[in-house]
Amino acid sequence: MKNINLVVLLPHGLEEIGAVELQSLGAKAIKIVRGSVFCRVDLRCFYRIHLQARVPFRILREVSKFRCNGKQSLYYEIQNAFDFSEWLDPSKSFRVDISGVTKELNHSHFTALQVKNAIIDLQRKIWGERSSVNLSEPDVCIHVHLKSDYASLSFATSSSSLHRRGYKTAVGIAPLKENIAAGLLKISNWDESLTLLDPFCGSGTFLLEAASMARGIAPGLNRKYLFETWPDFNKSLWNLEKKEAISLFDPVKNLPKILGFEMDIDIFNDVKTNINHTKFEQDIEIKLGRFNEFKLPNTAGIVVCNPPYGKRLGDEQDLEILYKDLGNFLKINASGWDLWLLNGNRRLSSCLGMRCSRRFPVSNGGIDCRWMHYEIH
Repeated sequence: MKNINLVVLLPHGLEEIGAVELQSLGAKAIKIVRGSVFCRVDLRCFYRIHLQARVPFRILREVSKFRCNGKQSLYYEIQNAFDFSEWLDPSKSFRVDISGVTKELNHSHFTALQVKNAIIDLQRKIWGERSSVNLSEPDVCIHVHLKSDYASLSFATSSSSLHRRGYKTAVGIAPLKENIAAGLLKISNWDESLTLLDPFCGSGTFLLEAASMARGIAPGLNRKYLFETWPDFNKSLWNLEKKEAISLFDPVKNLPKILGFEMDIDIFNDVKTNINHTKFEQDIEIKLGRFNEFKLPNTAGIVVCNPPYGKRLGDEQDLEILYKDLGNFLKINASGWDLWLLNGNRRLSSCLGMRCSRRFPVSNGGIDCRWMHYEIH
């Protein structure tokens, strides 16, 4: 089958675990770059990744690379980089996204305007009319990346971020994105023999993503993708991969206890809404109250959490007490467990009174964080 070159955009810090996931789904020629993974796939693997991959933000199909040293160069090279006639006739709307800069093209809005004008002028030459621009729900999403004196032209496979699973109908002030939660859970090596606890469950992202992973629910099954209208879309192969993805779901498997605590009644109600929406009522248990008000299950387990850092939520002095209390609680009640904590404030993590054994840099909402592993003794 025809090979397709992909650029898979990932959260900073989760590139390696994202590459492992892509390889497990069949991707070849994998190359990791900050914030992305380049790989080669056939059409079935292309569809499989969109249905089953949990870590990507976006996926781009790269169709051309060309030298680009300025405004005029960009205009003419875009027109000659790809045969747009089958992909973007005037009946289809489009959007242009830009990433990166060159010495001459260092303003994304201006660069996007040049790309848009080049495509529209080409359409007028071919058909005598042009497409409309749709920034929110385009039929075709064109992505141009600039680096040094070169540019790459790609088609985005979705108009919005793939982190949205559709299961969180209610979210808090600073929610953890679903794909980041999935990547962090993969790094933790949580398996279904272990109780999973989130003492600050917020809108329930860790809990929902864990239950979804354990049940084998493919995250991309209920999305509409832009590639479904591409000229080389193969509906029979797509349906074969969808059937395979659906078969991964196991509704009867016995899951470990997946447990969350939340002390804010409004946020607690939001979590309940999300759990009910996903029909995970039998898989996820949440309790209203502070973590140290509860007794932990007498099983082997893992704690995963994204407590406040004092950046967007929480007073830092109060948070010092919170972290200290968490450390004391876990040392008394969770000996033999593992703690994985996402932290964006080194001073607060020191208040745990525990020694970190491993840490992984991760960007969460633009905040430089560490996914920190503690063995609880």
